[in-house]
Amino acid sequence: MASAYTLRMNEESSASLNLSRLAQPRSNAMDGIVGESAQLQSVLQQVTLVAPTDSTVLILGETGTGKELIAHAIHRLSNRASRPFIRVNCAAIPPSLIASELFGHEKGAFTGALQRRQGRFEAANGGTIFLDEIGELPVETQITLLRVIQEREFERVGSTQPISVDVRIIAATNRDLEAAVAEGTFRSDMFYRLNVFPIHLPSLRERLEDIPLLVEHLVERHANKVGKVFRAIKMNTFETLQSYEWPGNIRELQNVIERSIILSRGDVFSIDEEWIKRQIRRVVPPLVTSIAERERELIEAALAESEGRVSGPAGAAAKLGIPR
Repeated sequence: MASAYTLRMNEESSASLNLSRLAQPRSNAMDGIVGESAQLQSVLQQVTLVAPTDSTVLILGETGTGKELIAHAIHRLSNRASRPFIRVNCAAIPPSLIASELFGHEKGAFTGALQRRQGRFEAANGGTIFLDEIGELPVETQITLLRVIQEREFERVGSTQPISVDVRIIAATNRDLEAAVAEGTFRSDMFYRLNVFPIHLPSLRERLEDIPLLVEHLVERHANKVGKVFRAIKMNTFETLQSYEWPGNIRELQNVIERSIILSRGDVFSIDEEWIKRQIRRVVPPLVTSIAERERELIEAALAESEGRVSGPAGAAAKLGIPR
């Protein structure tokens, strides 16, 4: 893809970077996945290896790292590319309705079921179903889903007639599923069925070198939407963005770029440095990690002030207002 922007020397920037040399062609399958860092390239290599198979894939990563883009890429590179890609956000569906959403229901199965309804698994037959936020799935639904993964069949809510489907499953979560298994909120057999081919997506702070490419891509995309044209990007914009840890990852970066495009005047794109500084000031490490540690600090301080004396009016116990 040829770059839409050429960085230039100007009074506000002491250095420049020609982004047209950084922009690389992207295949349709990898559309929207931008970066050349070793961490991202490792992920894309895994995608190309697993895509032609029918193996279940579990995508792990923080919120905003692009898990759905990776799922789309796997589908587009698979033999199912011409078939449906159905996305289900397990966290967005009420627990009482999720079985109906996934597997469908018969007319009269419950109050309000006025007609037979096809579920997401039936809609995905022959293609891929992407179960986003799989860690939020209720335990009772996990049992039914386990059967689908194992036997590729299920029953609509209100029916005893099994339905067979040919569906590839890709799941994603930002939760630690192994910890959820230990806590009893996620079934261990479900975890092992999903964890056939895990792909760990790096956070944006782990691949800060990809920020220049991401900025160019996002500026081009969002500027086109609002009818703006930028001929240059201030060089210190990259330095500013790379100084932030991005807890919201690429999704947060996208929001910052879109906001800055709206506020930018002229044909040179830049980021409000004060905005980044305000975000950095908000990230204040905790002074203590537990109540017990805080209590210990107070007791040690009182003992030091009373020169080791515990009891008596000048003792540590009296200073703290607690029994000896």
